[in-house]
Amino acid sequence: MATNNIARILVAPPDNLETNLVKEAALILNKDPYEARLLLSGKIPKLIAYYPNSHEAELIANRLKALGLVAVVCSDRELRECPSTRFIAHTMKFGDREITFWDKGSQMMKMEPEDVFLILKGRLQPMTGKEVTKTSLKFSLPATLLTGGFPVWRKVKETTREAVIEAGYFIKLYDRMSSEPRIEIFENYFDFSSLGSKIEPSSLSNLNRIITEMREIFPHALFDDKLVQPLGTGLSTTAQDKDLELNCKLIYLYYQAVRNLGSQS
Repeated sequence: MATNNIARILVAPPDNLETNLVKEAALILNKDPYEARLLLSGKIPKLIAYYPNSHEAELIANRLKALGLVAVVCSDRELRECPSTRFIAHTMKFGDREITFWDKGSQMMKMEPEDVFLILKGRLQPMTGKEVTKTSLKFSLPATLLTGGFPVWRKVKETTREAVIEAGYFIKLYDRMSSEPRIEIFENYFDFSSLGSKIEPSSLSNLNRIITEMREIFPHALFDDKLVQPLGTGLSTTAQDKDLELNCKLIYLYYQAVRNLGSQS
């Protein structure tokens, strides 16, 4: 089976997980009711099944939609692709009807109300990188004395860990065209001086202030902060960080599907 041809079904957990709904979904997905309940539970949209092609996935998704579920078919390739470039904002300036952002390289991007579809707030979990063993030469004074003063160097192995990813909150701004964010803001890497007299000692308070200002300037943009909380139980922080980008995409695709349903009604 070619990986690029795999089609996955995304479903948003319903507000009320009724027994009849679980049973019918289990029959459609060819799962037992217990497994189906686990797949349909939670707070964020999740991938619940995959099929060798989009046609088969669409047939199943349509049956799930008939139960009142929000079901979306997406390609495995779309979900796994990474953006070629990322605009990570370092500073910003609020206008009357727009916000201008600059990255550390002084590149500029302006966002107006019609550009912003979704404002997503989440939290990065702390993560320590893998262990790295390095070999270095160190001067050995005892061995040098034994040789009558001839310098002796010994190989020493040192095990360290790569840089730690700090915990912190983020904001991602999305337009209506792509599941990749147009703008990203990270609490620990942003200059909040643009808040002027409204700036506070707490970076989280400042980030929340930015969100408040954004929602006023972009009144029609959707807002989601489900990724502020840890994602479920039994997941290591490493696994949570690894899946974070995917979960951002799934939330975006869910809102895009809801928007399309609204335009059709």
